[in-house]
Amino acid sequence: MPIEKENSMANVELAEQYWQKLVSVYEDGSIKSSTAKYPNEDHHEGIEKHSQDLLTHNLARNLTHNKADILTAFSRSAFLAEHLIQYPHTLERVLTLPPSDNPSSNSSSNPNDTVDKASQGSALHHYRAEVSKRLEGVKTEDELLSALRECRNTEMARITYADVLNKQVILTSLAQVSALADTLIVAAYNWLYKDAAARYGTPISSHNADHKSEQCPAHMYILGMGKLGGRELNFSSDIDLIFAYPEKGETQGGRKSIENQQFFTKLAQKLIQSLNKITTDGQVYRVDMRLRPFGDSGPLVMHFAAMEDYYQDQGRHWERFAMVKARIINDDNSDNAQALKDILKPFTFRRYLDFTTLDALRNMKKLIATEIRRRKLSNNIKLGAGGIREVEFFAQSFQLIHGGREPSLQSKSLLTTLTALSDMDIVEQDVTQELSESYLFLRKVEHTLQQCRDRQTQTLPDSDWEQEALIAVTGFETYERFLDTLSATMKTIHGHFNELVEESHETHSDEDVLFSACQDAWQLTLKSDEFIDAFSDHLSSREAMGIFNTLIEFKDTQRNYRIGQRGEDTLTKLLPEILYVLVVQHPTNSVQVLSRLLGVIEAITGRTTYLDLLLENPDVLKQLVKLCERSGWVAQEIKRFPLLLDELLTPLYLGQQNTDIATSKREYEQDLRQSMLRIEQDDVELLMDAWRQFKLCQQLRIAASDISDSLPIANVSDKLTVLAEVILENIVSAAWMQMSERYGTPSHLEGTDKGFGVVGYGKLGGYELGYGSDLDLVFLHNAPSGITTNGKKQIEAQQFYIKLAQRIMHLLNTKTLFGQLYETDLRLRPSGNAGLLCCHVNGFEKYQNEEAWTWEHQALVRARAICGDSSVIEAFNAVRKRVLTKQREPSSLADDVCKMRIKMREHLLSKTEQKVDLKQCVGGITDIEFMTQYWVLANSHNIESMTQFTDNLRILENAVKNEIIEANTAKGLQKAYLKLREQYHHLTLADSKFADQTEELDEIRENVRKHWEALFGASCNS
Repeated sequence: MPIEKENSMANVELAEQYWQKLVSVYEDGSIKSSTAKYPNEDHHEGIEKHSQDLLTHNLARNLTHNKADILTAFSRSAFLAEHLIQYPHTLERVLTLPPSDNPSSNSSSNPNDTVDKASQGSALHHYRAEVSKRLEGVKTEDELLSALRECRNTEMARITYADVLNKQVILTSLAQVSALADTLIVAAYNWLYKDAAARYGTPISSHNADHKSEQCPAHMYILGMGKLGGRELNFSSDIDLIFAYPEKGETQGGRKSIENQQFFTKLAQKLIQSLNKITTDGQVYRVDMRLRPFGDSGPLVMHFAAMEDYYQDQGRHWERFAMVKARIINDDNSDNAQALKDILKPFTFRRYLDFTTLDALRNMKKLIATEIRRRKLSNNIKLGAGGIREVEFFAQSFQLIHGGREPSLQSKSLLTTLTALSDMDIVEQDVTQELSESYLFLRKVEHTLQQCRDRQTQTLPDSDWEQEALIAVTGFETYERFLDTLSATMKTIHGHFNELVEESHETHSDEDVLFSACQDAWQLTLKSDEFIDAFSDHLSSREAMGIFNTLIEFKDTQRNYRIGQRGEDTLTKLLPEILYVLVVQHPTNSVQVLSRLLGVIEAITGRTTYLDLLLENPDVLKQLVKLCERSGWVAQEIKRFPLLLDELLTPLYLGQQNTDIATSKREYEQDLRQSMLRIEQDDVELLMDAWRQFKLCQQLRIAASDISDSLPIANVSDKLTVLAEVILENIVSAAWMQMSERYGTPSHLEGTDKGFGVVGYGKLGGYELGYGSDLDLVFLHNAPSGITTNGKKQIEAQQFYIKLAQRIMHLLNTKTLFGQLYETDLRLRPSGNAGLLCCHVNGFEKYQNEEAWTWEHQALVRARAICGDSSVIEAFNAVRKRVLTKQREPSSLADDVCKMRIKMREHLLSKTEQKVDLKQCVGGITDIEFMTQYWVLANSHNIESMTQFTDNLRILENAVKNEIIEANTAKGLQKAYLKLREQYHHLTLADSKFADQTEELDEIRENVRKHWEALFGASCNS
């Protein structure tokens, strides 16, 4: 009942008129308690009259006590006033703050904070209890519709009262509105399901029951889309729903069975009617079903198989965009609910980006801009330039691009997604902070606009009283100041929106002389002097001439490829971009970098998808140029395996790798497990490809961090080492499964035991793996003699373990399309190449005690159990300790170490006058390793703790701690060792074997040589 001429009336006057109407209702004594409507209650007339008088008295007292707040609220919301006038008995409830963990807070310390699960759960629990109580005794659909609307209107009035008086933050309000919607939808569904089942019987599914075959009642799952799915529903929103049920079948237990499809269609129709129908009490929600498969022409509800077929075969880009927010409203945590999620997840979040996604996002962005211009949406805070929709598009675009590979970007919540984007360094933190704050401001404005009349509007008001209400709630002195802030906010959002998925050429203006020169350089046939002149302001004549010759050579090569018109068009756009980035970033080293870059381009010329990736993503192109400039090895790796270009899409993977070794291993385990989920364990070819792809991608991430100097050398080796460990553990498990399926398992084993272990020697054992390092491995088992396997085809346990080792070697060494996983070396096993491929732990100890040479004990210093049964690992550790702690005569030991070092240098040192072999040279890496091994072998019989570590740095620390060497000696050797290893890593990255002779390197080597001669004497270097 709106007040006449309200547009010309001051808010205070309007509120006073509403107040008088409300007071008159109380004075009439016509207030009816909502409990009087319950059909199952039969109050005695006298008791009812007494209760009614008491209710009227309490409400009148509440009215008087809260007059100031009520008048203020009425001046800001006609909906609230009209609700209380029509339903005065709800006054006490409306004045009570809605459920929240922080109801009194009116500001958020962090605008990025989303309502946590506890708060969301609090609201859900509260509303479920209230709605359940209200629906008790409801017998008919008419009663259901009335009860749902009364609950909705009362709770929304209650939220409005808290909001317009700023008694709660907008995040809390969004959570309450969403939780109320969830509750009302599910309550309506549950009531209607029972009613339909009583009439038609219960639909049956064999999909559930924890994968067992017995049949169970089937349910219709309700997907909430958009803001409902994200738990960010606006105040007067309609709701977008999609319905699905598990499988075809028939109902059971009814008067007449009907098909599940028919049952759920009837149920869906009833559910929509219960929410959407307008009665004297209004409607619960406007229901929109157009997002379902096939839209308005499709069935109202589909079974899972049909839905999966649709999204696999016909799902469109905008549907992927919509599915980012899809959430099962009535999620019962059953296998059926999980099955539905498993159908939608791979459609929505693709592990490897389909680059048509970028085109689709760009097209959607253009459509948004076109709609803004066409509809002149300048006053619309949702659809206008810089409106709510643009923030949502910003977040969801990154979710589609990166969400398949990063689970934290699969959130339904916009604010959670923005936080994840900044945490992962995909988007700068100040950008996500600005967007979050701007989004919350717009959502508060939107709520306030809609709470004025409970109408779905995002358009700024024309009427004075609505403008006054808006600035009063949002805290501005004048409407003009509000508009200024709103304009600045939306301008900020629009700026970030415009930077999304832009085409590369959009970043260059017509006045960009350099880019024009780059276009001419590739697209025109220039003479050498014309080419040099075009770049004269940016490149030396020598660099320009080098680029000129490199491009001519590349063009000649390209004539041999047939890449189609699309590929040619993409290449025509891409090459100027490459030249532009190259000249800007590396004007003094452009020829070498261009040669490496064109090697990559040549490798992907036939794959337009990768050309598109570089053209559509300027940041990816810049990252590629940077990596190629710093590392010839990385350039070669990307050239050999173009799938690595996908890694450049996510800066997180390339920048922040500096985690401790335990965290790194845990992350690798999780990532590898995720990668292997959809691969059948008996598909050996796919398994081998997956391991190799995983290693290549992770190795590139480490190298990129190494190149950018964000990762210390020790951490580089740590990460490369634990990466190998994780892959090796996975391969051992796969090999075990393959062998046990064929032969069974050795009969002495119990439970999940394998009786098997893998020992890593050398760089693997010492946590010092480099790029391209091989793995020195020894395989051990603990099977007693005479034991056989228990499979159909029985073999001796010793033979089984040898076959297991062979299988592991095959999985590691085989060269596939993605190369070799690791080159392995088993020559450090007992008796070397003449020994068994896998030996018993006891045999290993016997060999070490009776036959091993000193150099083999040196190698044992760096040996470490990598994976296997705890019993085998413990046995190996005990053997290693016993062997290393044997007493040795120092001079004899020193003599053996020296002889082995001289022999190694004679056989392995590469002779060159201009270059240095960092590993084998005098004062090089191996000299330091031999010194640490000597100190362990010479002193462990007295100091057992010297056997504790396998890496050189901690052995040196231990030697100082046990007063074997001076602190200055250890510090000098550690510094030298780290520097030499760092140079060695960078030589690998530069695709080079030898280092240049420099004063710094000479000084390092001389320092190491002095320590060596102090320990072994000068003759040991000859």
